[in-house]
Amino acid sequence: MTLKIAIAQCNFVVGDTAGNARKIIEAARGAYDEGARLLLTPELSICGYAAEDLFLRPAFIEACDGAVKTVASELAGLAGMTVVVGHPSGGSLRSRSVAVQLRHNAASVIREGRILDTYAKRELPNYQVFDERRYFTPGQGVCVFEADGVRVGLLICEDAWFDAPAQLAKDAGAELLAVINASPYHVGKEGERIARMADRARHVDLPLVYAHLVGGQDEVVFDGASFALQADGTLAMQAESFREKVAFAQIERVQGAIRFTAEPSAIAAPREAEAQLWDALVVGVRDYIGKNGFPGVLLGLSGGIDSALVLAVAVDALGKDKVRAVMMPSPYTADISWIDARDMAARLGVRYDEISIKHTFESFKSALADEFRGRAEDTTEENLQARIRGTLLMALSNKFGSIVLTTGNKSEMATGYCTLYGDMAGGFAVIKDLLKTTVFALARWRNAHDPYGTGAAPIPERIITRPPSAELRPDQTDQDSLPPYDILDGILARYMQDDESVAEIVAAGYDRAVVERVARLIKINEYKRRQAPVGIRVTHRSFGKDWRYPITSKFNETAGSTTA
Repeated sequence: MTLKIAIAQCNFVVGDTAGNARKIIEAARGAYDEGARLLLTPELSICGYAAEDLFLRPAFIEACDGAVKTVASELAGLAGMTVVVGHPSGGSLRSRSVAVQLRHNAASVIREGRILDTYAKRELPNYQVFDERRYFTPGQGVCVFEADGVRVGLLICEDAWFDAPAQLAKDAGAELLAVINASPYHVGKEGERIARMADRARHVDLPLVYAHLVGGQDEVVFDGASFALQADGTLAMQAESFREKVAFAQIERVQGAIRFTAEPSAIAAPREAEAQLWDALVVGVRDYIGKNGFPGVLLGLSGGIDSALVLAVAVDALGKDKVRAVMMPSPYTADISWIDARDMAARLGVRYDEISIKHTFESFKSALADEFRGRAEDTTEENLQARIRGTLLMALSNKFGSIVLTTGNKSEMATGYCTLYGDMAGGFAVIKDLLKTTVFALARWRNAHDPYGTGAAPIPERIITRPPSAELRPDQTDQDSLPPYDILDGILARYMQDDESVAEIVAAGYDRAVVERVARLIKINEYKRRQAPVGIRVTHRSFGKDWRYPITSKFNETAGSTTA
């Protein structure tokens, strides 16, 4: 006995219930023609993940219900084909003063036009970017169904990270665990998943197949890389990461035991971390632009490392014809910045324009001269330049419809080394979750690789090697205002990403004064980050949903609970 399993590692669109249903139907028909008799779709595939407060709209749940019925009716003619579809189910009972939540994160088992069973997710994550307890009620049941002679226990994502759901499925007769997922990417997440699922398979002594979502949704990205594990936890199949496809795995019964028939070609070649990170950024940009219907993007190209990296990502994601770079020199722009910006734009073949802000800057200073009389120039004049540039970019965006990509990195966002309504002005922040040291590393990686065939070494070497500078005053460098990036990023990784205390970071060898200064900068710049555009999450803790600190707060870790 053998059973061929198909995994619809698809890129669904939140709210496009009809389009998502069509994608599932097409995947099922194609898989059936290939001999598969079980198709698994990712978590909440019918509506896309995560639909956030759309889950609270009765009309949204009704649309999802209708789309599930469409899938069932359209696949009625596929004899013996079982399809698992993820979707929200239920609704709310309302009285004049209370609403009782009955919604579930569910999956239905469909065969020959009928819904055989519906399983509700038992374990609801409520950490990092997850907010499932806001929307759903935990399930209480178990779902074990038969597919072509194999008894399959169905779990949804977080269920498989706990002992009980898998054990209950086995106790109910499951011979194989099918886990459907929408697990957001961050650096290292793929390895974490496989390790945890291997533990789960060994714990219940059952093989496991893991069906995962792919694609970008607002700030989160899903990396696919669906896989199958033997009961001993060894990898039997793995699909490519960040690629939409229908992947296949086959199981057989040997002496009463179920196991995957493993072939070396069924396991995608391992990929280095930088390659996956680059794909995450590319997919994040491509899907944000494409799914929201923007005709293209534009960005300010300064001749510095951050805008250079964003430009390279944008071209890999969208192609050169949908990308426009604008150089906006000020009186403090170095000649090499002009030269390097022109060089990079030429390498990538994008439209490149230069709009000097010199006269505009002088006009602003003239208009403010009476107000500023007697006061020395300071960051006010620096920020004026950034805001002029932001205004010009937004004007071009309004006129031509392209969205502005901002170019600020995580180190800058953490410490407030950015200008509200200036370099923060725009619609999508591509590298907002990359520390500056990661920006440099990824630029070097991209120069050594050409994963999308858009041209090797797109970033001029001098952009990578010269000291970073905002070029808003004479002879300025970033290190005039910030600690060296290797030190700053080490502190940020420990304090912001890993929640280490100031004392723990100091004990690790960092200077106390520097650590306390960085912690203070993070605290006082929360108000800026709240006004930043949405951007791509690639670490286990990004600014945004992962980071929910009050703007108004007197707490100071180093001085007690209240301080001036």
